Amino acid sequence: MVISSSDIPKFYHDADFMNSPDARALRILSEYFGPQTRFEEFNVDDTIVFFGSARIQSEETAQKAMAEAKSTGEGLEKAEKMMKMSRYYEETRELARRFTRWSKELGDEERRFVVCTGGGPGIMEAANRGASEEKGVNVGLNISLPFEQNENPYITRELALEFHYFFMRKFWFIYLAKAVLVMPGGFGTLDEFCELLTLIQTQKIRKKMPIVLYGSDYWNKVINFEALCEFGTISEEDLDLYLVTDSMDEAFDYVTKGLLKHALKAPGPSL
Repeated sequence: MVISSSDIPKFYHDADFMNSPDARALRILSEYFGPQTRFEEFNVDDTIVFFGSARIQSEETAQKAMAEAKSTGEGLEKAEKMMKMSRYYEETRELARRFTRWSKELGDEERRFVVCTGGGPGIMEAANRGASEEKGVNVGLNISLPFEQNENPYITRELALEFHYFFMRKFWFIYLAKAVLVMPGGFGTLDEFCELLTLIQTQKIRKKMPIVLYGSDYWNKVINFEALCEFGTISEEDLDLYLVTDSMDEAFDYVTKGLLKHALKAPGPSL
């Protein structure tokens, strides 16, 4: 039997090879060039990134959970926590709406300061939702995980990107970002925030970038950065790398003023 060359798959069409350890470098490159092509196609120059928990629910969802808990007498403590934290969903949603409206009013031909999230539920959904409600293009950098990470429905379809490698996803978060808002979150949020501060502290990131740590009650209980100063493991000026606030107005003003001063005339990705 003669085998036609057309019956033999090329290596880049061979799923077994492309998913093998030998093709890892190709998969990594695809998570660089693929997103780059998509951002160029849709004229996305830079972003405002929101980090935060996938577990924080909307006020509407929290109210339903509270009503059910009171009705059944079960899960009341969990429902109360959900209700308390839902304010961060709604405030993220409103901030994303404000930033989107503001960015569209800049009148730039390119899409500047586009809302970008990790693409999942919770705080990520809230930010994509707020941008979508303002009819703004927005980005979701999703990651394949066994739990909690399902693409939310508010991301601009063509800018809903799926990653396998955390480090490539992180690269695109930071490479495009001109501002970052860190809402209450867990291990992932802490990892992203602390890595960002480390890159700035070590001057691997040189661009001036407003960073907001949103929710003082939450963050002051979760981590004590002042103690790092007391023990001499960071410098006092390192605490000036970010703003801690509970005010949407303060967060909005801080970010937009920083963007107008440092980023408006420097479009495009940078480190």
